[in-house]
Amino acid sequence: MANVMDTLKARGFVKQVVYEEELYKLLGSESVSFYIGFDPTADSLHVGHFLALMAMSHMQKAGHKPIILIGGGTGKIGDPSGRSDMRKMMTDETIRHNVECFKVQMSRFLSFEGENAATIVDNAEWLDKLNFLDFMREIGSAFSVNKMLTAECFKTRMEKGLSFLEFSYMLMQSYDFLHLYRTRGVKLECGGDDQWSNILAGADLIRRKEGGEAYAMTFTLLTTSEGKKMGKTQKGAVWLDAKKTSPYEFFQYWRNTADDDVEKCLKLLTFVGLDEIARLCKHRDERINAAKERLAYEVTAIVHGKDEADKALSQARAAFGGEGGEMPTVTVAEGTNNIIDIMLAAKVCKSKSEARQLITGGGVRIDDEKVSAFDYAVGDDRLKAGVVLHKGKKSHTRIVLG
Repeated sequence: MANVMDTLKARGFVKQVVYEEELYKLLGSESVSFYIGFDPTADSLHVGHFLALMAMSHMQKAGHKPIILIGGGTGKIGDPSGRSDMRKMMTDETIRHNVECFKVQMSRFLSFEGENAATIVDNAEWLDKLNFLDFMREIGSAFSVNKMLTAECFKTRMEKGLSFLEFSYMLMQSYDFLHLYRTRGVKLECGGDDQWSNILAGADLIRRKEGGEAYAMTFTLLTTSEGKKMGKTQKGAVWLDAKKTSPYEFFQYWRNTADDDVEKCLKLLTFVGLDEIARLCKHRDERINAAKERLAYEVTAIVHGKDEADKALSQARAAFGGEGGEMPTVTVAEGTNNIIDIMLAAKVCKSKSEARQLITGGGVRIDDEKVSAFDYAVGDDRLKAGVVLHKGKKSHTRIVLG
């Protein structure tokens, strides 16, 4: 079979791997059961999760068996990775609700039928039944506190305080890997690179306890060329749930991707071939807009289906002035945040009084958001990414910060 690691590397997924040569041979010679964990901290997945699901999809298409681990048990503790404070404790009811929402969304990305069908498991099934003393004797004895304290996920919390509850998260996640190894033959855990310490600890635990093959592989985090996490807007996260982020908003988010990030996103978040991606991203002038539109369409189709992607594309092209047209763009100076000042700069009105009349009449929108107040402001971060000012149904202007 084709080696999926070649595909993942070529598309920019792979960040770190332990026992890489052994894992490469294994992935190229047999079907491997692997898993990725998802904490149910919200009732929807977001863009950051989407990258992991795409990696799982590539691996499943190559013949490997994905196991989706829902952290119904570890979610009661909370992963300290990347956090400066302790997570809010969730009730069992909240966790169950979020788990059900995840299951519905994940069914869009992976096949749950066939020889290597994806499987969803909840670690509450085994963690809830653990006896504390038995767990500490078997698992706690295998961990060095000194070594754990060198992990990046704990270092960042030491100054503000790290509870023993959070400190035990690494043991719980490692035990998940051991349990899945014993019960389902799982040999590989994957995840975002911020999970490297936890994933590595699990592989090490299996090798210590079972003397078996266990591997760790992390994927790059979805960041801009400036190193900032993608998937955030002024409204908050870009969700995969259509009720939280509409398909059109979702489409527009990706249509507004920065020139330098389009190629990376096409590789990570779509199934478009690498040769075609290279052709689409060959130029860094106005021709890059075709690549942005293709990115937006493909990602929306994967998340929301072809019909919604077609609809969003049609709406976007109408806003851009028709098939093949380009939306007029106006650059505003820093400090031009008030909606009336923006409307004047874009010359969609002749005076402040006309601008107020348009707002009062409900004819002004920023992206999909209706403007109803004269003091409505658009933040600089949002302007840097670019917003669309709509006046009525026919006037659409892209506003960017100069």
